[in-house]
Amino acid sequence: MEENKEHIPFEITEALIDVLNGLIDSKDDKAILEQLQDVHYADIAEILDDLNLDQATYIIKLLDSETTADVLAELEDDVREKVLQNLSIKEIVEEIQELDSDDAADLLADLSPERKRKVIAQMDDKELVANLQELLTYDEDTAGGLMAKELVKVYETWTVAGCLRKIRAQAKEVKRVHSIYVVSKEEKLMGRLSLKDLLIADNETKIKDIYIPKVDSVHLDEDAEEVAKLMAKYDLEAVPVINDENVLLGRITIDDIVDVIIEEAEKDYQLAAGIIQDVDAEDSILDLTRARLPWLFLGLLGGVGAAIIMGGFETIIDDFPLILLFTPLIAAMAGNVGVQSSAIIVQGLANDEVRGSVNHRLIKEMFLAALNGVILALFLFFFVWVWKQDVRTALAISSSLVVVIIVAGIIGTFIPLFLHKKGIDPAIATGPFITTSNDIFGILIYFSIAKLILNI
Repeated sequence: MEENKEHIPFEITEALIDVLNGLIDSKDDKAILEQLQDVHYADIAEILDDLNLDQATYIIKLLDSETTADVLAELEDDVREKVLQNLSIKEIVEEIQELDSDDAADLLADLSPERKRKVIAQMDDKELVANLQELLTYDEDTAGGLMAKELVKVYETWTVAGCLRKIRAQAKEVKRVHSIYVVSKEEKLMGRLSLKDLLIADNETKIKDIYIPKVDSVHLDEDAEEVAKLMAKYDLEAVPVINDENVLLGRITIDDIVDVIIEEAEKDYQLAAGIIQDVDAEDSILDLTRARLPWLFLGLLGGVGAAIIMGGFETIIDDFPLILLFTPLIAAMAGNVGVQSSAIIVQGLANDEVRGSVNHRLIKEMFLAALNGVILALFLFFFVWVWKQDVRTALAISSSLVVVIIVAGIIGTFIPLFLHKKGIDPAIATGPFITTSNDIFGILIYFSIAKLILNI
């Protein structure tokens, strides 16, 4: 029964939050610690997100340093930053010394320059200080900004017996050993060491005779998203980080890459929804407005543009009012097809699945759009014909739909490919940008073809 209990997901309920609120108000420290005794640090971090700042700080100060450090690493950035402001320099030093260097560097980055200087000044571990100062120099969106300095490495000149002794010593400083890396005396990455090969080899065997030369690595300036693609493609739990001279600097583990993947997915989702900066529901009204308003303004301009275009076709609207009734349908179909096409391309670009020439992609999308357009247009033609008994108007509306869908598919394919080539996030193309542009083009094409067929 105990084994099954470990796999039951922890649920944060309003009742639990109410209990903790009461215990904090009464300052019943013993009961609070008992309540959180068997709770995972990630769940504690989630609990703290539901408490106010003073309550979260109160619990943080009750926990032991190791747990507190892990909880701080899991907190939302804005919450962690506020909690850190309520901790003393000594308390922050204690938490940092319990963390892996990558998480410690993230925590340090949340401090003001003055507090950061004071924290570093009080740290006794000079090697850790040097590692943190190095990590803080790297861009957070690169491999250097993601990596941790803790790893297990052996030299190619060591014997198996000596290697085992050194690994035991190094492993004490590493929470989880994913790989054993082999380096030269110049610290250059040579390969990796199989634990099985190490265990079955004779004690006097040299590491250079049993290590595996092939090892995937990333440069410290590699973009974080590219690192995520590499690790996902080859199912890597960890990947070593090197510099221009192939010197081993650190390693990136899968937990950090999962965070990158989630952040990229959230960013792309917001871009697709027409939100230009990273925000969430808890942000201020001003921040949310700044994030949303630009694309809403673009949509407004698109609507004004569509109204101007329709104003140029007043004659056809007066003589054939049925044409006006189907304007929303044409605009909606143009927007939907454009978003579908761009979404497929953006997904393909994100997964490195879009290959071949742009022309090939455009031609393929054109034929696909034409097929879909003809099927939908046939249905629409018969609907209008049966409804209004007007063949010419039915032909004008359905023919326009085919052309509009083809053009929308081409635009939805071309724009993300073009943005990607120019180094702009193509996810921006799946949102209001595509919808607005296709609305305008769709209405222009619709009324132009209708005017041609109806001889006005």
